[in-house]
Amino acid sequence: MEVVAGSLIAVLGTLLGAALTHVFQRRAANDAERSRQAEQIRQERLDAYAHCGGALMNYRRSVMDRWFARDEQKPAEVQEELRYESYRQRSAAEEAVFRVELLSDDPALSQLGRDTINRIATMLAAETNEQLALHRHDSRTWIHEFISTSKAQLSRGGGSGG
Repeated sequence: MEVVAGSLIAVLGTLLGAALTHVFQRRAANDAERSRQAEQIRQERLDAYAHCGGALMNYRRSVMDRWFARDEQKPAEVQEELRYESYRQRSAAEEAVFRVELLSDDPALSQLGRDTINRIATMLAAETNEQLALHRHDSRTWIHEFISTSKAQLSRGGGSGG
């Protein structure tokens, strides 16, 4: 009877050990998967934020090109071409902000992107080089604010809840 009891205890111990090993391995696998997903989201956000910053700068440049063409009284076809280019760049910037909106948990970041687009558009209202310089500085500041806010969000975990 003692041999049977000893064998039973050994079998139960082995089963308990196997069950605990399974539980701990499952937990470790789940933790690893969560870490992988969090890093993937972080990388996607980093890409989206960097792309958006670049799109905002390209839109800004296209608006400045348009302003200078008008100020220098370039031919109408040149001005028209630059106007359409600024429209394309604005669309690209808006698309980049949409991507930020989809990936970010922070609605203020998306709003900052939209506000920056609108600030850039105000450069066209400048009537003098001095006014344009103020608008250029203002729009550059807004773009850098967008990038700084994006960087801070990535540094604190991107609001991923993880």
